[in-house]
Amino acid sequence: QVQLVESGGGLVQAGGSLRLSCTASGLTFSSSAMGWFRQAPGKEREFVAAISWGGFSTYYTDSVKGRFTITRDNARKTVYLQMNSLKPEETGVYYCAAGTVHKQEATQYRYWGQGTQVTVST
Repeated sequence: QVQLVESGGGLVQAGGSLRLSCTASGLTFSSSAMGWFRQAPGKEREFVAAISWGGFSTYYTDSVKGRFTITRDNARKTVYLQMNSLKPEETGVYYCAAGTVHKQEATQYRYWGQGTQVTVST
């Protein structure tokens, strides 16, 4: 049974930082592309960042480039999302996902975590 468990969410002031973690079990993590998505209240889930299975290639949505960094530790079966200079509009539930290709389309990811809430206050 595949499980993706996110952690690290919370309440932060605008301009602050958070580091999200997602630990996987039940899948060959080192062969899986990983992605982070977020869903704001009343909005559709959107792509944030993705990383290839070996960590050599990353992909970000334009709005987070230069502020967010996705990394992975295959030995720990964990993917991270370092988020700096957070904005109130980035409030939402952040999900990690596992797939075969580090693309922005949610349909490319087969497994999903339950999400972790990130709230950015003004």
